[in-house]
Amino acid sequence: MGKKRTPSSKRWIAEHEADHYVQEARRLGYRSRAIFKLKEIQERDHILKHGMTVVDLGAAPGGWSQFARPLLGPKGRLVALDILPMEPLPNVEFICGDFREDSVLKLLEGAAGERTVDLVISDMSPNITGIEVADQASGVYLSELALDFACKHLKPGGDLLVKMFQGLGFEGYLKDLRGRFDVVHIRKPKASRPRSPEVYLLARNYAVL
Repeated sequence: MGKKRTPSSKRWIAEHEADHYVQEARRLGYRSRAIFKLKEIQERDHILKHGMTVVDLGAAPGGWSQFARPLLGPKGRLVALDILPMEPLPNVEFICGDFREDSVLKLLEGAAGERTVDLVISDMSPNITGIEVADQASGVYLSELALDFACKHLKPGGDLLVKMFQGLGFEGYLKDLRGRFDVVHIRKPKASRPRSPEVYLLARNYAVL
């Protein structure tokens, strides 16, 4: 017998089903509502361009890769990674695994190449436990992993777009970004739920140390 749904889970499901972006994603054949977050950032900041090499961290179910890959053109590359499986997308190289593990990280590094990446995008989120301090720490850790990977693989002048949750550790992470990139923008796309502490940090023009 399956678990009985709590009132809070029923509320979440009802809100999810009524969500404008969920409905639009289904109508347009997108894999997730998250695609609208990247779409808004792209329309404002033009981070995806023909011929780029892009790494998508935390890619499943594939919404960001689905949106990004056509914008890269035939000469572009997109390498996607997630701990969860992802249905194939045309011209997207997918690695299934946890890049905190050395073997998976080596696969990703081999696919990405050394100093060949133009843009790293990360929509990674921790498994939410409901314990605020633990969830915040897990989110910061994932953001730090994305930054560490970006610093090792971005070309000089490359960009990083990373999800971050406002709270403990946010200001320190923001300061670290500003020490490594020329400019850092804080973006809160319309598709981000208003009550969510998530924002997206767009760090531009990486200076190789």
